[in-house]
Amino acid sequence: MQSFPMRRLEPEELRAVCDPASLRFRSTEELPPLEGMIGQERALSATTFGIGVRHVGYNLFVLGPPATGKTTAMRRLLARAAQDEPGPPDHCYVHNFTDAYRPTAIEVPAGRGRELSDEMARLVEECKVRLPRAFEGEEFGRQKSKILEDLARRQEAELVRLEEKARAAGFALIRTPTGMAVAPAPRGKALSQEEFEALAEPARERIAAAAGQLEAQVETTLRQLRQYEREARQAHETLVSEVAASATRQLIRELRERFAGLDGVQRYLDDVEKDLIAHAEEFRGAGEGKPALPFLPPPGAFLDRYRVNVLVDRTGARGAPVVFEQNPTYGNLVGRIEHRAHFGALVTDFALIRSGALHRANGGYLILEAKDVLRNFQAWEALKKALKSRAVRIEDPLEEFRAATAAGLAPEPIPLAVKVVLIGNPLFYYLLYNLDEDFGELFKVKVDFDDSLARTPETELLYARFIAGACREDGLRPFGADGVARLIEHGSRMVAHQGRLSSRLGTLVDLIRDASFHAGARGHAGVTAEDVSHAIAQKIYRSNLIEERIGRMIAEGTLLIATDGEAVGQVNGISVLATGDHAFGRPARITVRTFSGEPGVVDIEREAKLGGPAHSKGVMILTGFLAGRYARERPLALSASITFEQHYEEIEGDSASSAELYALLSSLAGIPLAQSIAVTGSVNQRGEIQAVGGINEKIEGFFDVCRARGLDGRHGVMIPETNVRHLMLREDVVRAVREGKFNVHAVGSVDEGLEVLSGRPAGARRPDGAFPEGSFNAAVERALAENVERLKALRADSDGAGTSRHRAG
Repeated sequence: MQSFPMRRLEPEELRAVCDPASLRFRSTEELPPLEGMIGQERALSATTFGIGVRHVGYNLFVLGPPATGKTTAMRRLLARAAQDEPGPPDHCYVHNFTDAYRPTAIEVPAGRGRELSDEMARLVEECKVRLPRAFEGEEFGRQKSKILEDLARRQEAELVRLEEKARAAGFALIRTPTGMAVAPAPRGKALSQEEFEALAEPARERIAAAAGQLEAQVETTLRQLRQYEREARQAHETLVSEVAASATRQLIRELRERFAGLDGVQRYLDDVEKDLIAHAEEFRGAGEGKPALPFLPPPGAFLDRYRVNVLVDRTGARGAPVVFEQNPTYGNLVGRIEHRAHFGALVTDFALIRSGALHRANGGYLILEAKDVLRNFQAWEALKKALKSRAVRIEDPLEEFRAATAAGLAPEPIPLAVKVVLIGNPLFYYLLYNLDEDFGELFKVKVDFDDSLARTPETELLYARFIAGACREDGLRPFGADGVARLIEHGSRMVAHQGRLSSRLGTLVDLIRDASFHAGARGHAGVTAEDVSHAIAQKIYRSNLIEERIGRMIAEGTLLIATDGEAVGQVNGISVLATGDHAFGRPARITVRTFSGEPGVVDIEREAKLGGPAHSKGVMILTGFLAGRYARERPLALSASITFEQHYEEIEGDSASSAELYALLSSLAGIPLAQSIAVTGSVNQRGEIQAVGGINEKIEGFFDVCRARGLDGRHGVMIPETNVRHLMLREDVVRAVREGKFNVHAVGSVDEGLEVLSGRPAGARRPDGAFPEGSFNAAVERALAENVERLKALRADSDGAGTSRHRAG
């Protein structure tokens, strides 16, 4: 009779040990700090590509598990690349003298924005001194007096001519506060109203006609007088302009020379010069104090228009900027317009425009957390709009939601040339890629961080250098070679693989700090392997209350788990429970009942809606295996129910499908299975045992239960052969295996597992198609054949009873 090989794993196969002697150092103090990343060649290559391509849309999305150092790595890589790139210019906002509601943007070389602001402030201060002095000078006074004297002389001459004409016509010219009027004066003296009424009718009519003609001449004279005033006013304005231009010409010329070659500044200075001349006389009262009424602006308030709002000041900066915005709200991204309260009203101007992260990162790199951008109102849409238009527009995000709009500032957009780096988990990337049509066009570079890296002597040394750097950076105790070796082993445990190390360096740093603390508490100058093991144990202890509670319920018999003896249709499976940052294995009794009835396997967990899709799929695969092996010549006659006893939470995954199959075959064959061995592993329709997750937690979970009851050398766990490379078991489990108190069996097929659990050969089909007598498979096939015969007999009896009833009828 053929039996299948049973492999009991050796202690050396249960854990990939790192020999401290292989590290070739005694303390991390001897090691240089790590430069760059450990592994992550794919991510590094993608980042280098994304940085190098300067075309539109080649922004980066960095994805990977948390604590893999994505943010830290990207900041270092970008800072290294940015230091060799040219520095971007400064950006300023200035008053728009044509439309005050649309401030003008000016671009100047780095550091010159502040210079322009200072020079404009100096210009205003000098104008406040020069212009009043120029208007108080003797020459200006003489010219102004001449203009006024000429105006008075011309007006007087015009009035004299008018009076002569009036006198010749027998009228007198009367000047009143409201203007001029004519009155009849035939004898050189104006007639009173009574005297005028006493005149004969023809005389009154003659006087009235003459008065009408004279009033027309008066109106003509008044128009001429107003023209003289306009000419005098124009002459005064010309005089003021000439004096103001003379006083400011040299100042403006110095600014033009200082900012030569900057077209935006030159155009701005043209407008400033015109506006200074137009408002020159207002400088007389500038700075004289408060206005007469408190709600009026102070006399020098108009001078604010000559200020320069330096939006982005790069004075002293070297290379391209690298900005990490931790709170990417709409305003923090694209900028905002602030307001100040003024007697119950909110007012603003160009000086209250504030920069956003896009302004500060313009010409360089902007790093953002995807989750923060997506959860802030309008931030994602604003970022996309800026990248698509290649310009930053500062707008009110609520403007489109208002029923009525209010007049506000509309600053000129600033051209944008920035490389955006979004950092997030894979879920965000794939959701955005599939649901946002703009995402693929704007973020063309995918930077994918792996959660593990190959464990080689080279990467182990890099791990040690990372540990050394973390100790120096945080001021921690140095690690001895044995402490580093223990951390390396834990790195493999974190990814459950003997040939790989975890790249979640953030989690590793936490453990480094914990171990340093415990080393200090124990009075150790350096961190040893014992300190690291103690830190790991204490971290588990802080989180494993639920695990201990379940273990206590098993020990007390509240949860029924058999760890010795044999039972038919019963197997110990193992599930994994996660409680936040801690996961542990929980043994579970799996029972199967087979009976006569309609063919089919009933999954009680699925019927009770406690089984997930993957678990239900695993149960369905059992039927495929049974049909393929035992129903070649006859139909499969099987009715069975399967359940996890005392399991009230949802069960997901197919890792218990092999255990369910063993229990099912045991129930069919009536052959008992050992209860001292727990089982994990999924099975396919060909009977091959497949790898599962959480393998270390499962073995340790059953080991803890058996140790609490006393290990006798028969206890163990049966795992898939393909899971051996994933073993990084606790040292106490390895020690128990070495001492022969516990076993780990590796199997590759259902037949191998049956032999381990039942102690009898599984049996392979002979050339005649039958299984050997006494084999497990022969017993199963015989039970299924008996079920078929039993069903045939039941159907025959049912058909016979039906025929008798028909005849009686």
